[in-house]
Amino acid sequence: MSERDSRVLAKSFVELATALEAMPAGAGVLGVVERVVLATCHVVEGADCASVVLRADDDVFSTVAASDALAGSADELQLTHDEGPSIVATHTTGLGVADSSDLATDPNYPRFGPAAASLGVASVIATGMFPGGETPRFGALNCWSRTPGGLDTADRDHALVLASYAATAIAGVRARSAAELQMAQLREAVDSRDVIGQAKGILMERRGYDSAAAFDVLRRTSQELNIKLRDVAKTLVERRSEI
Repeated sequence: MSERDSRVLAKSFVELATALEAMPAGAGVLGVVERVVLATCHVVEGADCASVVLRADDDVFSTVAASDALAGSADELQLTHDEGPSIVATHTTGLGVADSSDLATDPNYPRFGPAAASLGVASVIATGMFPGGETPRFGALNCWSRTPGGLDTADRDHALVLASYAATAIAGVRARSAAELQMAQLREAVDSRDVIGQAKGILMERRGYDSAAAFDVLRRTSQELNIKLRDVAKTLVERRSEI
């Protein structure tokens, strides 16, 4: 790996770590997982697209985040055929890595492999989450390539680290399904809307602003201070006696 590539890799990991550190408990999970998926396409050599899937207690898999439609469709094929790298990775001991250089001819995936190849996916690396944890794991990070052997030179350790980031975010809310993650995100959105509404009400009452003007004050303050709008609103609500 060149010095420039090493810097790009380090920058990607630092950005992901910062996102996780700044994430409130139970909030922003999907955003972090989506960042991991997008970073995977840049960090893992040969990865044309990527996805994160979760395994429910009944061993049914659901896609939490996908870099594009191809990755999501490949995940669906695993569910359709009850066969695929994500299933293997979540049930494999050790590091929990499952791969294939040529899905069209891989005897390990007699149903999924040819179907994936017809879709346009030729090779894959799937890493169980948490890597090295007890089986069955609760999900997997999938790196997909459109080219046979397209991931042969990929560094598995990079995929393992990225899977760990995704796993940490998901475990933070102890979610085990895409629906649970989406519900956590919805709760965050509702909470944000409520506190912003309270802050607008305070400004409208104390300063005589209309709704649009009150929101604009909050928005401009957020941009000028480089603080999330919700956090600006929360601070105003908590210190309303000073307004």
